[in-house]
Amino acid sequence: MNEQRNLILASVLAIAVLLGFNFFYDAPKQQQQMQSKIVAQTEQPAQPQAPEPVKEVAVERTQALGASHRIKINAPLVHGSINLTGAQIDDVTFAHYHETPDSKSPEIILLSPKSTNHPYYVDFGWLTKQENIPVPSKTTVWQADKTELTPQQPVILTWDNGQGVTFKRTISIDDQYMFSIEDDVINNSNATLSLNAYGQITRIGTPQTGGYFILHEGPIGVLGGKLVELDYAKLLEKGQQQQTTTGGWLGITDKYWLVSLIPTQNTAVETRFKGHTLDGVNYYQTETIYPTVDVAKGQTHKVTQHLFAGAKKLTILDGYEAKLGFSKFDLAIDFGWFYFLTKPLFYLLDYLNKIFGNFGIAILVMTVMFKLAFFPLANKSYRSMARMKQMQPKLEQLKKRYGDDKMRMNQELMEVYKREKINPLSGCLPVLIQAPVFFCLYKVLFVTLEMRQAPFFGWIHDLSMPDPTSIFNLFGLLPFTPPSFLMIGAWPILMGITMFLQQKLNPQPTDPAQAKAFMIMPFFLTFLLSSFPAGLVIYWAWSNILSIVQQWAIMRLDTKKEA
Repeated sequence: MNEQRNLILASVLAIAVLLGFNFFYDAPKQQQQMQSKIVAQTEQPAQPQAPEPVKEVAVERTQALGASHRIKINAPLVHGSINLTGAQIDDVTFAHYHETPDSKSPEIILLSPKSTNHPYYVDFGWLTKQENIPVPSKTTVWQADKTELTPQQPVILTWDNGQGVTFKRTISIDDQYMFSIEDDVINNSNATLSLNAYGQITRIGTPQTGGYFILHEGPIGVLGGKLVELDYAKLLEKGQQQQTTTGGWLGITDKYWLVSLIPTQNTAVETRFKGHTLDGVNYYQTETIYPTVDVAKGQTHKVTQHLFAGAKKLTILDGYEAKLGFSKFDLAIDFGWFYFLTKPLFYLLDYLNKIFGNFGIAILVMTVMFKLAFFPLANKSYRSMARMKQMQPKLEQLKKRYGDDKMRMNQELMEVYKREKINPLSGCLPVLIQAPVFFCLYKVLFVTLEMRQAPFFGWIHDLSMPDPTSIFNLFGLLPFTPPSFLMIGAWPILMGITMFLQQKLNPQPTDPAQAKAFMIMPFFLTFLLSSFPAGLVIYWAWSNILSIVQQWAIMRLDTKKEA
């Protein structure tokens, strides 16, 4: 049993857990849960189907926005407009999020009209099987009482079907990202109406997701209390999947943005995920269909639905859970299987960021806090490793004496460890302690919106992205950009150096093959982690520096005691 072999194996294990856990365990587990809770739709449903999207000739976004009468959306965090044709919410941009760190760059676009190159829009309305009763459609032109929607000023839309039935829709928005859609049917006709309310999100074309196996992008929801995640490709393969649920939410998620329907929480609604291909174009929809209601002559029926169209900011998602009375909205952020660790870790970083005003400093302070929390355990480990290094001459003698008898040599080693009170596995403890923190921090940096474009100091302008420098162009001194696999920046190199120095403080392997593997490890991790978020590399380098200081101090104290 060799101390350094254990350390190497533990390091490799930590990286393997980071890169492979979600792919081989988390994703199949979630898929299995989804399959057990959602039944594929193979027969004609009892309730009417929401309208299917129709392919249109694509035009530029500005042209599409100018082709219809619209109500302006002017909220603190949301800009855009509502199309009076169909009353579609199809134009949403974010006031505080831009394409680049430059605040003058274009706002992030979330929703776009159906006649654009990347249509993404939301409909609400009524369905009926009564063929002689007109209901609003996607081509209906509504009348509006105002020209601008603000948090202080809702907009009321009306449409008369010409048979004594008035449809009224009140749209409001709060000071964040939540729309409230209140639909009234006022029946002044001589007939009883049989209606189903619905809400529908339509996305045309498959967005570029990046193919990250640790991150879900696509149809998502919490139905029946369980998280449901569907890949775009698998939804196209299935065609349609549905589930009746009371409470919950469903929609389509991107890495940082979410469009979600939040139905009335005390009503059992039919939820559907749809996917199909028409003329080479992929269409995706998520929808809610409410139970059939009969509206008699002289009666009014009201349905209130909510639409979240915004940024996946954790504090905002948690706030809506409490405000609207539904659960697990935070699962829109893909915290993964270590959710119970990742979410508290994020809240700790967010709290430290509010104190220090920089997420990079928050990471450094958090690392110190973890080091202090595990100080007694790490101290014991480092003392054992220091003793191991002092025992190197004796171990070399054992190797020379029993080199050909592996069993006898291992027995003698165990006797030495027992006599000197050395735990040969103690060297694994620092890495094993660091592995969960490493994985959770990686998740936080990768999936949380708060980390997007969060700067540190110097050349690090975005902690969620890799270090942008490279040693192969002398960190920008040479006028060319190396290929991506050669983008090995200053922070990854510093991390590799600190790992190399830490190795020098540890007892060296007696096996030449293990010694070579031990020497390669810093170079391997430097190359591997160069493509990881800069914040993660900064954490690892800083953690190594603190470990070196702690280990060096312990070795000096032990050396003085021996003297």
